[in-house]
Amino acid sequence: MEVNNKYIRFDWAVKRMLRDKANFAVLEGLITVLTGEVVKIEELLESEGNQESASDKFNRVDIKAKNVKGEIIIVEVQLTRQLYFLQRMLYGVSKAITEHIDIGQKYDEVKKVYSINILYFDLGRGSDYLYHGKTVFTGVHTNDLLEVNIKEAEELRMRVPQDIFPEYYIIRVNEFNSVATTPIEEWLDYLKNNRIKDDTSTPGLREARQKLLYMTMSDKERRAYDEHMDDIMVQNDVLDTAKMEGRAEGIMLTAKNLKAMGLSVADIIKATGLSEDDIMKL
Repeated sequence: MEVNNKYIRFDWAVKRMLRDKANFAVLEGLITVLTGEVVKIEELLESEGNQESASDKFNRVDIKAKNVKGEIIIVEVQLTRQLYFLQRMLYGVSKAITEHIDIGQKYDEVKKVYSINILYFDLGRGSDYLYHGKTVFTGVHTNDLLEVNIKEAEELRMRVPQDIFPEYYIIRVNEFNSVATTPIEEWLDYLKNNRIKDDTSTPGLREARQKLLYMTMSDKERRAYDEHMDDIMVQNDVLDTAKMEGRAEGIMLTAKNLKAMGLSVADIIKATGLSEDDIMKL
């Protein structure tokens, strides 16, 4: 298969290359750009991302990591539509929290979790390519934000709930259609088009230019990657075909109902775009 892109797709890199500690900087860069805070990954944690079974019923996490502050970072790449994806996000975060606190530990051991979701399908309505959600408690009558007492280093301090509760990022790759000028736009350009500027200074992409070159892969790795790309093309073709068939069936059903209601053939043609022969066969 001819490969026109110079850089390896991110979904492949997540599963095969970014688990190597030598390549952590690529993932650290993405997280840094999203959160606005320099992030260093201390280690990768065990996750279901290593499971290959398509019938796996657990939340499949591509990468689950811990940063130097002990916070947990989940990075999920989803290529095809999943009806209950928001519930899946919530389940993944909840599972991560409970897995990393032992029975008998105090609740101050609960770790903050960042859930980063890179989606290549239409999640729903919304025109932006990046959405960010976090938990705040707002006074119903006063509209002020709640702060709580937290005991740290033997003294009480005030903290806001968003310092503790999970944060969610949803990156809607297909919605990005801009010229990349900012760091997050450069990341979106790579995620969607596999493009990285030669002179980029964006965290993570500088390293990706060196680490994720197609031509630096071994022959075996390139063959596996080419097969992966072929699979994606076939998968997208199957999905597009199903959508087209669904639309065609819907149009035929609409025409059939209009005909049963007594509309003229000419009006049905205008409403559905079907030919007279197709309508007469209904």
